[in-house]
Amino acid sequence: MIDLHLHTTASDGSLSPAALIARAAGAGLTIVSVTDHDTVAGLAEARDAAVHHGVRLVNGVEITAVEEQRDVHLLGYFIDPADTGLAAFLDRQRADRVRRVRDIADRLRMLGYPIDLDELLALAAAHNGRSIGRPQIAGALVAAGYARDRNDAFDRFIGYASPAYVPRRGPTPEEVIAIVGKAGGIVSLAHPGLTKVDAIIPRLVAAGLTALEVRHADHDSETEQR
Repeated sequence: MIDLHLHTTASDGSLSPAALIARAAGAGLTIVSVTDHDTVAGLAEARDAAVHHGVRLVNGVEITAVEEQRDVHLLGYFIDPADTGLAAFLDRQRADRVRRVRDIADRLRMLGYPIDLDELLALAAAHNGRSIGRPQIAGALVAAGYARDRNDAFDRFIGYASPAYVPRRGPTPEEVIAIVGKAGGIVSLAHPGLTKVDAIIPRLVAAGLTALEVRHADHDSETEQR
């Protein structure tokens, strides 16, 4: 059994890299990829755990590109985590995530829904390479009692076109595909049923897109079939 889209506490996952690999092995997975958002900080720990548990680990990362102010998530596989170009690019990505978190927190405060911004920023500062973003803001909105759960937080506050939504700044999908390629990797379009950018898939294929993620927890059977 294989799972090529897993997150750890290096970004918005709930388990440490080692704990995630142990859970995956216990569930019968034999090949996995840790694909944290805009960071490879969890890969070294995950690799050590994978050796211990007899699981094959594919180096991965989930990178956010921008298409007409919308997030497009791209999964990079078989990357070299030590590639200097990739490392510098991911540093810039995480810095912009912090900028965006600050801007969203400012909007929430002006709307009358203040969150503990210092706590969120401390998460990023406490662990070198850790990535923060809207999932952590959603968690803060739930903790403050403003939202029932993370989905509610996205729907009412921070999702696209919601009152506190702040557009991301960043690379085009083509630029991400090129950067991953230079780091020795290939690219898959993450959860296209959620991203809803079917119209640009041919363009991305021409730029080097290798795959689409069909199986995803938020894809229904009709979406998977399409």
